[in-house]
Amino acid sequence: MSSYLRFMIRWFSYPVVFGGTAGWMLWLLYEGLPYWPTTPLIAAVGLLSIAMLERLQPFRESWLEDRQDTLTDLLHTLVNLSVIQFTATVLARLGDWVPDAVRTFPTELPLWCQLLIAAGVLDLSFYAMHRLSHHVPWLWRLHKPHHSAERLYWMNGERRHPLHAVIMAGPGLLVLFATGALSAVVAAWLGILTVHLAFQHSNLDYSLGWLRYMIGVAETHRWHHKREFEDAQVNFGEFFLVWDHLLGTFYDSAGKLGEAQVGLLERDYPVGYRAQLVAPFKRK
Repeated sequence: MSSYLRFMIRWFSYPVVFGGTAGWMLWLLYEGLPYWPTTPLIAAVGLLSIAMLERLQPFRESWLEDRQDTLTDLLHTLVNLSVIQFTATVLARLGDWVPDAVRTFPTELPLWCQLLIAAGVLDLSFYAMHRLSHHVPWLWRLHKPHHSAERLYWMNGERRHPLHAVIMAGPGLLVLFATGALSAVVAAWLGILTVHLAFQHSNLDYSLGWLRYMIGVAETHRWHHKREFEDAQVNFGEFFLVWDHLLGTFYDSAGKLGEAQVGLLERDYPVGYRAQLVAPFKRK
């Protein structure tokens, strides 16, 4: 592959793929078009684009190889995206029941501004529950499937126990819909976040330069998946890294991963999907 193509993939894959899909979803929001099935289809285009780019320019060649985890990750992805959307759809009724007189979410603002506010609320929820999941034993057991991956690639963003996926997003969704946030705005952000999480966990050699200090991309998030647990207590942000900066958990690990391995210290963690669903509830 030519050096020009490598340069283009490294510096423009995220702006073009993520920016394009996010812009497309925002346009749908402004047009008032229904979420289903258009937004999931746009997200699928973004995910498949990342999967293809990984093959062209991987961060690690060895992470391209199946480790009996592809089917497991596919099931995690399909189930968790369905669970989050189902949860959001159910909770959206809370927003519909909020009378205008007591509605506190600023629905009078432009849609793009409402989207940013919803993103901030959800991101704080993700950060708080993510960080707690590294310190509260029963939450860590539910979070372990996500960290059990021994390679990082585009499907790892949704490699989560479905109960933990609800716990991560639940507080933020409750706040948004209890204050009367528009369900279309929240659904649009969840679709945008799906593509970002695929980039965050991708096996793609790309860079955002100085923007890595603001957005949780793979350059810094891979360190969070290091096998050495004590090193992984940084860079919890799902999208924004403002919480990591404010609370002292940001670490600029770009270019420092070297040959370090990712995964859990316990090498016998189950690989199969069903076994990973049961594992948090088993006594050792």
